[in-house]
Amino acid sequence: MTSRTSMWAAFPAMATFVLLWGSAAIFTRWGLDHGSVFALLVLRFSLALGALLLIGLPARRWLPGPGTGWQVASTGLLLTGGYSVCYFQAMAHGITPGLLATLLGVQPILTLLLTERRFQPARLCGLCLALFGLLLVVYQSLALARLSWPGMGFALGALLCMTCGAMLQKRIQQAPAQVLPLQYLVSLLLCLCFVPFQPFHFEPVMGFLIPLLWLGLVISVGAQLLLYRMIRSGSLVNVTSLFYLVPVVTVLLDYLVLGNRMPALALAGMLAVLAGLALAFRASPASAR
Repeated sequence: MTSRTSMWAAFPAMATFVLLWGSAAIFTRWGLDHGSVFALLVLRFSLALGALLLIGLPARRWLPGPGTGWQVASTGLLLTGGYSVCYFQAMAHGITPGLLATLLGVQPILTLLLTERRFQPARLCGLCLALFGLLLVVYQSLALARLSWPGMGFALGALLCMTCGAMLQKRIQQAPAQVLPLQYLVSLLLCLCFVPFQPFHFEPVMGFLIPLLWLGLVISVGAQLLLYRMIRSGSLVNVTSLFYLVPVVTVLLDYLVLGNRMPALALAGMLAVLAGLALAFRASPASAR
């Protein structure tokens, strides 16, 4: 199979992941209108853990292989638990989703510099172009950003957790369904540690239950399994580069579902993101495609 053929074979999974992950912001915003951050996180992780236990029931396999428990747990603590807590706490301290998306957009560049010792300059240029496009997409949110030291600290914490967690996950070659239950368990325990010190309340209405089901099952199980499979089989830089498309999908859904106006600058940014990713993917090593 050629590298071009393999890229096209992976395209359905990549497109599905981006579409699902991009919808998470819409449902998160909806859910937070009817509940607190840690109520949504605790219930979401509990629901995801229950679903994963049911998925593993036929084979009766819920734990990673012998001797890998600590590696899997620490990876989940960073990639799922730590990232989620830092992400939501950054927003709670005034960091807008646009600014947060921009800071997290540095991740593919960091991953490239840390994991690929020899890379073509065109690959780095493509990622920088995609980051510039992301800035255009979220420009309005950046203009409204209210900076605070705690918020920036949590935002950088989210970037660190996602970058290091993804690199650690790349080293795990076990099936995603075998490692996710333990990772969600440690993430749930992490969130429970914050419950005595943070607001915990929710309204049992459809405006909370629908986002909870979507985030707990579709995102935390379906999209997360897709993400882990792509990390396991593909280039880590290429996989993390897909997160540039997440704000693009969110803006499109915001326009199509919620009817909010799409600025011309955002449209130009989308084109820049697509052009940058095309350049970065084309310049990726053949062995990583």
